[in-house]
Amino acid sequence: MPVKNRLADLHEEITAWRRDLHENPEILYDLPRTSALVADRLRDFGCDEVVAGVGRSGVVGVIRGRSDTRGACIGLRADMDALPMSEKTGLPHASKTAGKMHACGHDGHTAMLLGAAKYLAETRNFDGTVVLLFQPAEEGGAGALAMIEDGVMERWGVREVYGMHNEPGLPVGEFGVAPGPIMAAADELRVVVRGRGGHAAQPHNVIDPVPAACATVMALQTVASRSVDPLKSVVVSICVMQTESAATNVVDDSVMLAGTVRTLDEGVRDLAEARIKAIVTATAEAYGCSAEVTYERGYPVTVNHEENARLAAEVCEAVAGQGMVRWGRPPRMGAEDFSYMLQARPGAFVHIGNGDTKKVHHPEYDFNDDAIPYGCSFFAELIERRMPVG
Repeated sequence: MPVKNRLADLHEEITAWRRDLHENPEILYDLPRTSALVADRLRDFGCDEVVAGVGRSGVVGVIRGRSDTRGACIGLRADMDALPMSEKTGLPHASKTAGKMHACGHDGHTAMLLGAAKYLAETRNFDGTVVLLFQPAEEGGAGALAMIEDGVMERWGVREVYGMHNEPGLPVGEFGVAPGPIMAAADELRVVVRGRGGHAAQPHNVIDPVPAACATVMALQTVASRSVDPLKSVVVSICVMQTESAATNVVDDSVMLAGTVRTLDEGVRDLAEARIKAIVTATAEAYGCSAEVTYERGYPVTVNHEENARLAAEVCEAVAGQGMVRWGRPPRMGAEDFSYMLQARPGAFVHIGNGDTKKVHHPEYDFNDDAIPYGCSFFAELIERRMPVG
C-alpha cells in the first residue's frame, strides 16, 4: 500500500502549514504562536480532546476510533521548537525572526503529524485511541521529559509511543529503522584548569594553565582509545578552549574547556565519566595546576524496542515500497530526547529521508516538503495496522 491518496491530496495544504511554521520559529518552551496554531488546527479537525500547556507548552490531541473495546492507546510525537541560529537559505519562506531558525526540521515533523491527525480524525478507521504529542524544547530543553513528568502517559493511558525525524542524505521516500540503541546519550563536560597568571615574557614566574589544558585535551582521547572496549562506542569532543584575556602577552590564571561526551551504553557512560574526571585532575596536577570538572548528564541513549521497531519497519515498507527501508542500520551518535518517551513506554523512533539537502543545524538547511506524504502516511498506517477495526 503506497502513500495514502487522501494524504497525497492534502500535500499542498500541509506544505503551507509547514512553511508558515518555518517563517515563524520559536525556541525551547517559548512557543505561544506554534502551540496555539497546533491546538487550533486539532480543534478544526474535530479531535475529541485538545489540551494545551502540557509539559509547560506542549499540546495533546486525542482522536478516538470506532470503538475502544481493547483499550488500545498509541502516542504519536512531533517536536515543535526551532534553534537559536540565523537562517541563510534565502527562501521565500525563510525565518522572519532574527536569530531563530527551524534548522532541524521540527516544522516538518509538526506539519506531518498535523496531516496525519486530519486524516485520522476524518476516517477513524481504527479501534482504540490516538494521542497526539506535540512537544516543546527538544533542542536542549528535555521537553519530552517535561511532558512525561506532567503525567502525559498516565493521564491519557498511552501504551506505546512512536516518533520520527528527517534525515538529510537519506533519499526521499526511504526510511531508516533499527532495533536497540539508535542514538547516543549526550553529556556535557566543562573543565576549568587553574594556574597562576603573569607576563608572557616571564614564564618562570607563572604556572601556565594553557599547556596543562592542551595536554588535557589530548589525554582525554585515551578514554576512547585505551579505556573503553574497542567494540563499543564513545566520543569525547572538546569544542571550546577559552581564556579570559585576549592579549597575546598575558598568561591567564585559568583556561576553560567545554565539550560533549556521547555513548551508546550506560556502563560505558559511567566508565567515561569516571575516567574523564581522573584524567583531568591528574593531568592538571602534572603541570602544577589544579582543575575543576563539571560533568552534566544529558539525554539518555535512544533505544528502540525490538517488536515495535519491526512493526514500524513493516509500516514503512507498506508506505514506501519493498527495498525502501534500511533496516538494522548502525546507531547515530547524535542525541534525541524521545529517548525519555521510550524509557517510559515501548515504541520506536524512525528516520525519514530528506533527500540531498544540507545537514540539520546548518544555516542553509530546509525540510524537504516532498517527504510530507510519506511521513503522514507512516503515522496513519501505523495506527490502522496496530489498532485495526474489528
